[in-house]
Amino acid sequence: MSDIIASPSTRRLAREKGVDIAQRAKALGRTTIAPEDLEGGSTAAPTGDTGYWDVDHSHYGPVTTEPMSRFAQVAARNMAAAQSLIPAVTHHDRADVSGIEALRKTLKPEAQARGVKLTALAFHVAALARALRAFARFNASLTPDGDTLILKDYVHIGIAVDTPHGLMVPVIRDADQKGLWQIGAEIADLAGRAQARKVGPDDMGGASMTITNLGGIGGTAFTPIVNPPEVAILGITRTETVTVWDGDTPRPVPMVPLDLSYDHRVINGADAARFMTHYAGLIADPRNMLI
Repeated sequence: MSDIIASPSTRRLAREKGVDIAQRAKALGRTTIAPEDLEGGSTAAPTGDTGYWDVDHSHYGPVTTEPMSRFAQVAARNMAAAQSLIPAVTHHDRADVSGIEALRKTLKPEAQARGVKLTALAFHVAALARALRAFARFNASLTPDGDTLILKDYVHIGIAVDTPHGLMVPVIRDADQKGLWQIGAEIADLAGRAQARKVGPDDMGGASMTITNLGGIGGTAFTPIVNPPEVAILGITRTETVTVWDGDTPRPVPMVPLDLSYDHRVINGADAARFMTHYAGLIADPRNMLI
């Protein structure tokens, strides 16, 4: 049973109903169990020795196998639990980044002198840190039973890093107390050490919220999975030029697509819309982040 992912309230309900969680998980063909899985009926897979994934694929053609690393297995279980237990919604928005690009160009000589690459991501971290201070419910976590909200008086930002050995999420501590130069330097340091598998336990965990950035790869939108025990995650994709009308005059504006997935038990749609409006305002006027 220790390999089965289920919340304490789900386990308690299973005991009350006399349901064997391990057997139910086996019948469903997965390792995560939610309260609705204890009811049987249409939510349950057919009983028997095989589940949805227990298929002999070689019956249909040539195959090869590739073992999942221990790191990838843990990450997969966490994501499956998040999808199973969190009622998540994704709010899509975008922000004008012309101010950020102009400021980065102005600061380029200083960046070279400092030896720091001031990426757009540094501005996103700084903006998110300020937004989390302004909207306390986003800087929170639910207790496992879902009965109590823990509000945090610190702001730590997780940065999802794509590495050859899997996704890693090192954390920038106290991001709200750091300037853009320090944030930029820490992003480069953490990303480099993550690629080299040199991040330690002290570099991971405890994030207020995570940023996952696909801007360097592509895409126009996606639905990132909330990383528990956080209650929201911010996704970023590639900046695109959008036509904005200034009266009768069209004006090209670089806009970054933003995707905020959130736990609907804590955050409602109006909360998300207000949060993203505030966040987009910070991105549009980055001078506020230099204070």
